[in-house]
Amino acid sequence: MGSIRNTDHDKSLVVKLWGHRRASKRIRSWKGAISKAVTFRPPELPLGDYLKSVVPSQLVSERGSNLVVINPGSANVRIGLASQDAPFYIPHCIARFTTQVPKRNVQDQMLNSQVTTVQHMERERAYDVAASFLKIPFLDEEVANNALPRKEMKKKNRYNHEAVLQMGRVDGFNNPQNIRKDTAFAWTNVYEKNLTSSSATNEVVVNKRVDIESADQHQGAASQEPSSSEPKLKQLICGEEALRISPAEPYCLCRPIRRGHLNISQHYPMQQVLEDLHAIWEWILVEKLHIPLSERIMYSAILVVPETFDNRGGNYCKFYSSLLKAEIKEMLSIVLRDLRFSSAVVHQEGLAAVFGNGLSTACVVNIGAQVASVTCVEDGVALPTTEKTLPFGGEDISRCLLWTQRHHQTWPQIRTDVLSKPIDLLMLNRLKESYCEIKEGELDAVAIVHSYEDNMPAGSHKTRLAALNVPPVGLFYPTLLVPDVYPPPSRSWFHDYEDMLEDTWQMDFPRRPEMPDGLFPGINVGLPMWDNYPVFPTKPKKEEKVGLAEAITSSILSTGRIELQRKLFCSIQLIGGVALTTGLVPALEDRVLHAIPPNEAIDTVEVLQSRTNPTFVSWKGGAILGILDFGRDAWIHREDWIRNGIHIGSGRKYKDSYFLQAQAMCYINS
Repeated sequence: MGSIRNTDHDKSLVVKLWGHRRASKRIRSWKGAISKAVTFRPPELPLGDYLKSVVPSQLVSERGSNLVVINPGSANVRIGLASQDAPFYIPHCIARFTTQVPKRNVQDQMLNSQVTTVQHMERERAYDVAASFLKIPFLDEEVANNALPRKEMKKKNRYNHEAVLQMGRVDGFNNPQNIRKDTAFAWTNVYEKNLTSSSATNEVVVNKRVDIESADQHQGAASQEPSSSEPKLKQLICGEEALRISPAEPYCLCRPIRRGHLNISQHYPMQQVLEDLHAIWEWILVEKLHIPLSERIMYSAILVVPETFDNRGGNYCKFYSSLLKAEIKEMLSIVLRDLRFSSAVVHQEGLAAVFGNGLSTACVVNIGAQVASVTCVEDGVALPTTEKTLPFGGEDISRCLLWTQRHHQTWPQIRTDVLSKPIDLLMLNRLKESYCEIKEGELDAVAIVHSYEDNMPAGSHKTRLAALNVPPVGLFYPTLLVPDVYPPPSRSWFHDYEDMLEDTWQMDFPRRPEMPDGLFPGINVGLPMWDNYPVFPTKPKKEEKVGLAEAITSSILSTGRIELQRKLFCSIQLIGGVALTTGLVPALEDRVLHAIPPNEAIDTVEVLQSRTNPTFVSWKGGAILGILDFGRDAWIHREDWIRNGIHIGSGRKYKDSYFLQAQAMCYINS
């Protein structure tokens, strides 16, 4: 082991891997961990020679080929091997065949509420505040030049198109050439492929799917054995194809995660939520990564979870933090018990994002599709008291875009319903990503809007979209987004009686005497689970009603140290799909600077440029953490989890996730 001395090669390796200018000061601790990597070098090669010859790409290839990184979100899930440059970016949803009458197109559509009069008035006031910020006319003002001359409009549209080309926006790295598309989405073929039938027969089947579906439902054909020539409906469809199913088809769309939490409700029981999570991830592993169940035991999993799953901020009681831990436990059970990975480890998105960009200290602002979160990380350790969660994201901006256009009467006379027709939300997300940006002055553009009716070809409508800079400004004025239309799940559904936190080891909780360990009551008897447990009141977060700039300011100032505060205000890191919005960075810097109280000695705010694509930087950071975690002291093995759950060995419990994170981080932080 004497060969592992201070060498320029050792230092350069760390610098290459992490891109951190201060990495050379942390070499000693990292080398202590690298000495454990004997099993990952060729047996005939001494460790010292291996370290001298290894390059980052070789290290990633050798140690990442059997590591699967899973980063679940409310709208999308990112899954891929740690050795890949980018993950598969797939809508986190599943559509199941149903014979329920009346049929729901979306499982959650019963939970959505109409905008109240008070919310409508608050939204109009927020629009006027945003208009003042953007220097555009107020909502009730008549715009003098509402219609631009034809030549001027063409010139302006060409300018917007060039801006998008320069920006290189993408909404998923499975299809990187996604630059302002005007093509319509196609309906999903819900019938299984019949290899024995001719292509002509298949065409007839697709054209007559409505008649066949009606006959199956009303004549009871499902109970009969179909012949080889008859079409067979798929039992489940995952990913984007699930979003493009016609409302006329006998399917119900389910989203296992909503607003950053397991989507459990009286309409969506916990058992079905977990089964849907398992089905989606299993489909991706088999169809995209080509890892069959029989070979899964040779792989390990890295679970990169959002902060909403593990939020221990000071505004929540111990019960609530215990409740959130239960969500991580269920995901671990899916990964280890159902998907059959040999081992797994859990990391937070914010912490993984910091290392995905080669940093050690930053204020991570994650703006996803349905939730925005703020977390401060210092020297590779997430600070739990700084975590803030805001219940809005990119999908709320898309809904605001629709409301804005309808108010300006620029939206075509078509039936667009983002709550019950998922394909309409796909269209709005594409329009938002292509045309919305934050800049002063009036922002209009000519776009193609599509209408989708039951099993009919999409209709195209050319229209002029107005006030395109207003919807993204809703991040700073949340009443403009009205997130209550798509509320977060109720948090009274579950109480974790086997908390993963060591400080709750001696706490006694009431448990039904007839309920065995690991069994959730009410699943098979038709009773809601919250009827079987005492409900403890929880204190909602005060920060959930503020804008993004105020949440960032509150998070950083809560650290209490002026040196760290100044460093964090100059190290803001934007991640998530919304981070690609043009003009968001300067607007965020300006709003945060104005949100800092005048008595604070801070006069500089800076958003760092991301070195990795913001849509999957957390996934990339999770891959890096897994590759460099040579000791794997914090990893959970499948046999231990199935046999003892959260207990290890002689009654010892797993540490909480903040400790798990620090374990992997200690290798480069002394």
